[in-house]
Amino acid sequence: MQRARSRPVTPPSSAAAREGDVRSFTHFDSSGNAAMVDVSAKPVTDRTATAQVRVLMQPTTLAMIREGTAKKGDVLGAARIAGIMAAKRTSELIPLCHPLPISAVRLELSADGDAVEIAATVRTTGQTGVEMEALTAASVAALTVYDMCKSVDRGMRIDALRLVHKAGGKSGEFTQP
Repeated sequence: MQRARSRPVTPPSSAAAREGDVRSFTHFDSSGNAAMVDVSAKPVTDRTATAQVRVLMQPTTLAMIREGTAKKGDVLGAARIAGIMAAKRTSELIPLCHPLPISAVRLELSADGDAVEIAATVRTTGQTGVEMEALTAASVAALTVYDMCKSVDRGMRIDALRLVHKAGGKSGEFTQP
């Protein structure tokens, strides 16, 4: 098997960067190589981010979760712990993410309708945001739900992972429409 070679990516044009184009990529150096963003000059601010995801499943699987009869135990409790642990380890999983002093991680899980709904909110006081931590927490919680229920429902689908809110920092507040 032949491996693909990494090639430098052309960074956004310097004209776009000078004009403050919000679509320019920040994780490239002047030669187009991947680089960790230097946040040392950024002010320390309160930052928060919330991500959501759904795990769609058969009604019988959802009933098993609600009733607490899964063979592996408390599905939502295990997913909550997994999400918290994942948020704390995001910089080990996602290249170029800064390790952050996380102040709080909250996971809200509900087994309603045809899915387990997961919302992960992460807070810090720092120089960079916690969007990746919230997305990682939500996705690992969803994967944990899948793992704990796969013996009875391999057709589950993890769907609609997205950032729904972030606040703090230079770019201010964002809320998913």
